[in-house]
Amino acid sequence: MLSLEEGTLLVRLARRAVTVFLLEGRKIRAPRDIPKKLQEKRGVFVTIEKLMLDQRTGVRRRVLRGCIGFPEPVLPLAEATITAAISAATEDPRFPQLIPQELKQVVFEVSVLTPLQLMKVKDPREYLENIQVGTDGLLVESGYARGLLLPQVAVEWGWSSEEFLSEACIKAGLPPDAWMLPDVKIYKFQAEIFAELEPDGEIIQRRPDLGYTPRSRGTRVY
Repeated sequence: MLSLEEGTLLVRLARRAVTVFLLEGRKIRAPRDIPKKLQEKRGVFVTIEKLMLDQRTGVRRRVLRGCIGFPEPVLPLAEATITAAISAATEDPRFPQLIPQELKQVVFEVSVLTPLQLMKVKDPREYLENIQVGTDGLLVESGYARGLLLPQVAVEWGWSSEEFLSEACIKAGLPPDAWMLPDVKIYKFQAEIFAELEPDGEIIQRRPDLGYTPRSRGTRVY
């Protein structure tokens, strides 16, 4: 388990990595004196969201601006966070590259993953009983196709375990009911989540099932 202090360091590192890359065109290195836990290899995802005010309702929402990471522990956590943050800001194919002017409008969230756990069932319908929405994230794999959804995503969109599975399949580029096929592998994992409340502001640790209330598809309200 990471402490709030360690999680705060990761979020600050993610923001600094993106800021320096956008302003100076270079990739920073992890500090040499970083805590030992942040030197261990862990899976990690960095999510960037833009704060937007709904003029009609006056409610401020967090709208996805980029999310990329490493499902598996291939790099030391601090290094993986730096790489994922830069990729989320510049390489997410769903969005244009983040520009420096947006840095004061976006918040960073770092999700540190537990090891992937292959779910073994005799009947695919058993998956539905073994997925805990609000705790588990999912990775669907079939051949070279892979799709991952973080634990907080199912809560934010109000999905059931079956909808969560279907959306993970879609994320992998597969039909929504592909989880029923015997050659499709389903992995679950959990995440420790650390997030900015304001751009470059206070950082909290939050549970996937708490902290935000979904009121509009693709947004978070807080």
